[in-house]
Amino acid sequence: MTDRAAQAIAFRELHRGGNPIVLFNIWDAGSAKAVAASGAKALATGSWSVAAAHGFEDGEKLPLQLAIENLRRIVAATSLPVTVDLESGYGDIASTVRQAVAVGAIGFNFEDGRLGTTELHSIADQAARLRDARAAADATLRGVFINARTDIFLKANANTHSDRMVDHALERAQAYAQAGADGFFVPGLIDPAKIARICKECPLPVNVMASTAMNVRELASLGVARVSYGPHPYRLAMSALQEAAARAIGGAGT
Repeated sequence: MTDRAAQAIAFRELHRGGNPIVLFNIWDAGSAKAVAASGAKALATGSWSVAAAHGFEDGEKLPLQLAIENLRRIVAATSLPVTVDLESGYGDIASTVRQAVAVGAIGFNFEDGRLGTTELHSIADQAARLRDARAAADATLRGVFINARTDIFLKANANTHSDRMVDHALERAQAYAQAGADGFFVPGLIDPAKIARICKECPLPVNVMASTAMNVRELASLGVARVSYGPHPYRLAMSALQEAAARAIGGAGT
């Protein structure tokens, strides 16, 4: 078994409902080393943060080859498993997956939102895209973890989240599992009862994005198997940098 195959297995086993893997999202090799030094068991990029760190907006504005080269440097900087945010797949999802796995990713996020719109791919279309992603991943490295993201909740105000939306999400989860997904990501969902229901009825380990409303322990109690932080770590770091710079620059004039 190769080292990366072992990493893929280890990463998969970290997804346990009630005892979630915590992924404090990174954006480059330097942030990878910092988070790894914290005791992290795995690393995950966030597309918003990676794009912002390179001067681009989110939404596949960052050129794919730059994203892949950044991923290559992250993998080279750590011995931990690395999962990458591939957004909507940059067009040819099979080709994108092959490139990401070839440089060391052992998992990836893949979303069902239509790029640049508020719409989602149909369930059938997204399931077909997931099957293509699964085949491409398996042809490169067996066991790659596909985290299938649905944007149902992210594209709607939290005050409008309903039981019907949960029904729709669970329908997608079933289809995505059958298409070869390994995890189900529901960013934007913050209601504890709805999170608990999805965790109970979903056929896949559930990933929730951390929010100020609940901490990791509370999310674990709902059955969550994976907690990620999205753009928060990057914003936190940049805010600290800006404040420190302001103090230094302000102090120079006194």
